[in-house]
Amino acid sequence: MGQLDSTTSTLDDFFLHCTELVFIASESGALLRSSRALTSAMSAELLDASSRAGLAPLVHQDDRRSFDEAWEGLRAAAEPMAVDVRLKTADGSFRYFQCTARWVPGKEEVYGTLRDAEERIKHEIKLKLLDAINDHLPICLWAIDERGVFVLHEGKGLAAAGFKPGQFIGLNLFELYPEEGTAMVRKALEGTMSYFVVEIDGIHWESWYLPIQNERGDVTHVVGVTLDITTSKRTEQELRGKLQLIERQQQVIRALSTPILQVWDSVLTLPLVGMFDTTRAADVMDGVLREVVRTQARYAILDLTGIEAMDTETVNHLLKLSSAIRLLGAEGIITGIHPAIAQTLVGLGVDLSSIETRSTLRQGLEHCIRRMGREAR
Repeated sequence: MGQLDSTTSTLDDFFLHCTELVFIASESGALLRSSRALTSAMSAELLDASSRAGLAPLVHQDDRRSFDEAWEGLRAAAEPMAVDVRLKTADGSFRYFQCTARWVPGKEEVYGTLRDAEERIKHEIKLKLLDAINDHLPICLWAIDERGVFVLHEGKGLAAAGFKPGQFIGLNLFELYPEEGTAMVRKALEGTMSYFVVEIDGIHWESWYLPIQNERGDVTHVVGVTLDITTSKRTEQELRGKLQLIERQQQVIRALSTPILQVWDSVLTLPLVGMFDTTRAADVMDGVLREVVRTQARYAILDLTGIEAMDTETVNHLLKLSSAIRLLGAEGIITGIHPAIAQTLVGLGVDLSSIETRSTLRQGLEHCIRRMGREAR
């Protein structure tokens, strides 16, 4: 009897002082004994209320089915049950735990433990993510220790560089490559991250050298991440080429849409058609002034017959153009002002008294011929 009491006392001490989350349950799942550590970790109220139902009420509803199926198979299982489930903890939040349990035939009971699985699951997710990146992206991933010895060398992008996964494991980077090619790696070993883009044999690589530090801040490893960006670079170059082509085409279109014609000796004519905005007005000014200088023209006729609308800023451009033509020793003449534009100019209070205007291009040309005739006499 004394030995039984001693055994019971020892078991009580074990459940009281054990730092692990351990329990004894019936086949139905009812909790018969649980360590104080388990009681403290879980919601005590829920644990007490669910002692007959076991851990099941603490299980997250999305994990309940897998937990119930694993528990039901305990009696017939040759190996212990091990299942990851989210359990409601003392602070009301759910955390992942690995529930490991075994059916004990002689006792007709279930002995089990709970272990915090959050970090392990996060670690497994990171490893799966890393594997997915290596398997599907054109990337080279490697790592060296503080001596320069490769401890990791993998990635789908290695094939483009002419290497095989794991080819450099155990080899020293500083012995494989010349001193001048490892300067950024040495900087990373000193704690400085490096980033660069380089082209090698027609392949564009984007690389990062990342220092890995321990708790004391000492660099223990350097991780290299190198991404093959050749496809995106080619796409970028093609896009840049297309944009340059479009720009050249726009320049040609602007030139064709604003032809400067020499219709008489010393007389230039610029017939404007279509939309006449600020950008086009600036092009017109540059083109007309260049032609006035090149041809030594005395007159420049700006024919607005094909323009039906014009904003204030564009009108200002025309006034500036007329003044610039006058400074070059020529005379600017505006013809074919549309009625709507005339109303706009009057409404804006624009003063065109200093500029020669005519209703048609023909009248403007006749004006120039008469003026030149009088000057000749």
